Amino acid sequence: MSHNSESRVDANSVCYRHPNRHSYVLCQRCGRTICGECQTPAAVGVVCPECLREQRANRTPSQKRAQSWAARGAATGIFSSVTNVLIVVTVFVFILQLVFRPQVTEALQYAGLYSTPYMFEPWRMITSIFTHSTSFFLHVFLNMYTLWIFGRALEQMLGRWLFLTLYLASGLAGSLAVMFLSDPRVPVVGASGAIFGVMAAFVVIQRRMGNQMRSLLVLLALNLAIGFIPGTSIAWQAHLGGVIGGALIGLIVFENRAVSQRRRLWTWLIALCTILVLLSFTWLVFPPF
Repeated sequence: MSHNSESRVDANSVCYRHPNRHSYVLCQRCGRTICGECQTPAAVGVVCPECLREQRANRTPSQKRAQSWAARGAATGIFSSVTNVLIVVTVFVFILQLVFRPQVTEALQYAGLYSTPYMFEPWRMITSIFTHSTSFFLHVFLNMYTLWIFGRALEQMLGRWLFLTLYLASGLAGSLAVMFLSDPRVPVVGASGAIFGVMAAFVVIQRRMGNQMRSLLVLLALNLAIGFIPGTSIAWQAHLGGVIGGALIGLIVFENRAVSQRRRLWTWLIALCTILVLLSFTWLVFPPF
């Protein structure tokens, strides 16, 4: 198939041991691209199998025992990935919402009013993506299930820090859309903006690699459309903002996937995140009322 031949030619975005697997994670020692199967957690980042063997050959007996325990914990622990951590934190916050409602929800939810000089609490743009409606249990379940599916795939491809940046920046983009496009007095909760960003980034990267993503595109479009149905109480603004933010990050990551472009990749991402943060202060300077 055409996309497989493309993968073999582009050595910067495929695992050096598995040419049919796309990845943007680099060995922190030698800089080679490695897929999720070939990654071993190190003190900083991950290492490839060859570098791991070289490290093990030079270990002292005490280092062997310490690293054995560390590797075992990293491989089996619930906090072994950012995706797992995000799910655990979100579920924990949801439990707090159930136990201490409505105090927890009211302390973390976001509305455009919190971006004005009258009630300036900008951190809610991020805290709101870890909260969900306590009257609709299916909301948090569907969001976490979607995050578990797409999050694991993207995290293995991008690495922990890139994936965390994608998730939080998409959530912030969703909150910005809520600020600009919805009633500033109506609060919103939910991780949907961030999760729509993850899905959009996945679609963009896969499409740019030449893979057919028609079914996922249809699914993404249908979920976006549902938010526009009257009476659904869904913040379609957050979905739209998340999609735009996630798609931009996916494009930046793909276009700067080469080893030599790593610095430029983070420069673009920092610039984008800076723009999002600056936009969050718009109503502080120019209040809407």
